[in-house]
Amino acid sequence: MDEKTAVASLAALAQAMRLRVFRALIGAGPEGMTPGALSATLDVPASTLSFHLKELMHAGLVSQEREGRHLIYRPSVAQMNALLDYLSAHCCQGAGCAAPAGQGVASC
Repeated sequence: MDEKTAVASLAALAQAMRLRVFRALIGAGPEGMTPGALSATLDVPASTLSFHLKELMHAGLVSQEREGRHLIYRPSVAQMNALLDYLSAHCCQGAGCAAPAGQGVASC
């Protein structure tokens, strides 16, 4: 992943509703969710949801697929993992890091 793509992904997630949408889709897994299910789950109007999904799609974090009459939105796990790899690529000067048990922060 290059810097420009990482910035676009981070910018898309740097808004509370888009972060909630992305987390809901990650929770749904590969099956994804319809806009109606997302709207009900997050208690957000369809027009607002549509705007945020478009931004997440533009950043490559979400994909859209038509199944019959329904649109299904799925998280791009590959893009998410690429972003995480980009963010941690220089962690601990390349020596590899491990988070201590019970702590979310890596130590070198």
